[in-house]
Amino acid sequence: MTTHSDISHNHDLDLVTRFRHLADGFGAVLEDADGTGTWAAASPCEGWTARDVVGHVIDTQRDFLTGHGVSLGEQPSLDDPVAAWRSHSAAVCAQLADPAVGDMPFDGYFGPTTVGETLMRFYGFDMVAHRWDVSVAAGRELRFTDDELTMMESAADGFGPALYGDGVCKAGVEVSADADRQTRLLARLGRAT
Repeated sequence: MTTHSDISHNHDLDLVTRFRHLADGFGAVLEDADGTGTWAAASPCEGWTARDVVGHVIDTQRDFLTGHGVSLGEQPSLDDPVAAWRSHSAAVCAQLADPAVGDMPFDGYFGPTTVGETLMRFYGFDMVAHRWDVSVAAGRELRFTDDELTMMESAADGFGPALYGDGVCKAGVEVSADADRQTRLLARLGRAT
């Protein structure tokens, strides 16, 4: 039986379901943060507010998909980050409903891949990591599930040194030897808890 927490990396499920699971998780954090004065608050991403984080997640997905000829329509306004995310994620899901979009092959940074695989591997990683960033900006605690931790650890392993490339993660930070799994993962991603 598939649980809610392992939907995002269950390849037996269609791409729309897997993407929507991650997008809904990110959206839930945005809805929780809305109306709390969070959007102008500093995030753990140096120099970025919570609004900037939402803009980054939307912009990078749009750039990736439009770069492969996938039109997402008009750019949503970040005046309302929650509405912008809803609009953006709905547009992505509408495009992914056509299996040809996710199956589109291309030569990626790590070799031959597809739009769908990259969307889930890299941009899925981004949606999970930045959920934590927005939560911190909102003064909330967010705990990843074991499945999310496994997905993030596997992705980080796969990125290798590219994890610390320009625009990805800053260098890892030191944590105590007895730190829990989430703290160790966040430290690896350059985030101090």
